[in-house]
Amino acid sequence: MPTAAQLTRLTLIGLPNIPHVQPGDDLATLLIASLEVAGLAIEPGDILVITSKLVSKAEGRFVDLRTVEPSARACRVAERTRKDPRMVELILRESSAISRMRPDVLIVRHRLGFTLANAGIDHSNVGREGEDWVLLLPEDPDRSARQIRQRLHDLAGIAPGVVISDSHGRPFRIGTVGVAIGLAGFPAAWDKRGQHDLYGRELHITVTGLGDELAAAAGLVSGQGAEGLPAVLVRGMTLPPGEGCAADLVRPEALDLYADHQDAGE
Repeated sequence: MPTAAQLTRLTLIGLPNIPHVQPGDDLATLLIASLEVAGLAIEPGDILVITSKLVSKAEGRFVDLRTVEPSARACRVAERTRKDPRMVELILRESSAISRMRPDVLIVRHRLGFTLANAGIDHSNVGREGEDWVLLLPEDPDRSARQIRQRLHDLAGIAPGVVISDSHGRPFRIGTVGVAIGLAGFPAAWDKRGQHDLYGRELHITVTGLGDELAAAAGLVSGQGAEGLPAVLVRGMTLPPGEGCAADLVRPEALDLYADHQDAGE
């Protein structure tokens, strides 16, 4: 029987007391303060998974729908999808193509490359008065992850891995799961080709979506409702060497067997 020291462990800790973030707030300072409240400090090998909503708020990605003038195309798409034309206009601005649409559903290819509903624009937990305020995804989540990581190093002397997570649906599965839309400090994909399985068979196609797996695991702690835990410390993960970004996880359109996109600018 293995001893306690020999057991494989992965610890996920939701960071407490993170305040309602405002544009311009220094997220790294807030994260360090939250760690101190929990009696923790960043250690080598740690990973911080931060929700995209927290980053978007700090970056001021709020939009008041009352300021949005829908285009003719947005009005046509809104009629087909039964959505607010102003919301559709924002979705089209944040997208490169429409993947699927039907009443109450608008799936697009985001300008960052991934495919998701409503370009990731959200009404929930926006934190501003009224139903007309929405929140866009960060402008460049990989850049945001790098900046937060560097700032954490400046404050704590250790640069943890950083994942910026968002909740995405999947075309062939029910329910949303966390995915990495920004990442810094380690490879987003873990290429295991050339390694061997338990029986010595060489792996030829196995590439693990490490960034997405970490985002999904952290989502069990941070939740998607009123949990109020927008950042999760992941400790005990053995990371492969190297650097990467979340963009590495986006399948190129030429390799996407399910793509059937319409130009969002039509």
